[in-house]
Amino acid sequence: MKLLSSEGRIEGRIECHKADHKAVKAVAKTNVGADRFGPGMHRPSMMSLPIRWFGAALLAVSASLFSLPLMAQTAKPDADAGAAIAQGVCAACHGPDGNSALPVNPNLAGQHAEYTHKQLSNFKPGDGEPPLRNNAIMAGFAATLSDADMRNLAAYFAKQTPKPAVATDKDLVELGRQIWRGGIAAKAVPSCAGCHGPTGLGMPAQYPKLQGQHAEYTAAQLTAWRQGERGNSAQMAAIASRLS
Repeated sequence: MKLLSSEGRIEGRIECHKADHKAVKAVAKTNVGADRFGPGMHRPSMMSLPIRWFGAALLAVSASLFSLPLMAQTAKPDADAGAAIAQGVCAACHGPDGNSALPVNPNLAGQHAEYTHKQLSNFKPGDGEPPLRNNAIMAGFAATLSDADMRNLAAYFAKQTPKPAVATDKDLVELGRQIWRGGIAAKAVPSCAGCHGPTGLGMPAQYPKLQGQHAEYTAAQLTAWRQGERGNSAQMAAIASRLS
């Protein structure tokens, strides 16, 4: 870095990697005037300070800024707090332990926490956009929940044990099994097992567990995707559009 005197002549050169006190002394020698640094010396300007000073300051600021969201992301969900919400808000429709007695309402017991949290979030509008899942009843409940509440609820239901379920329409079981395992080649419908697993256990953070889910609820969701009433999965919307 070249420093110019008040007369415009090059008086000296300071390398950015030199020790801080040497840099200040060099700057003082190349400037004229009066300041508290001593007769004939100016206070060094910001441009004359070593780059590593600025680097250290930026690192300190960056560390403080990024530490806050990181702490928020690592907060562990509280399943006990979720249980309290479930008993007061969810039990009437989904059962106290997430095993719904009504086939139109989904079983939540044993569902992947990531999936349940996403669905609750999708019932809420965001950034001026309508919710990705259109359900007036669930929208009303979701509006009262914070993100922490939804994570706590999801953690609680994930820990519950789903009750065994059996098919009620035996005539459709074999046809459904064929679609689940092999899809429908003529309609370019992939197998369900490819994403949800051979036994319907799904994959955490990606695909929901379908094992033991009410057939009526599952059919209603496929219809909602086909008709554009549920918009939180482009993949499922495309698949459902090819189903009768």
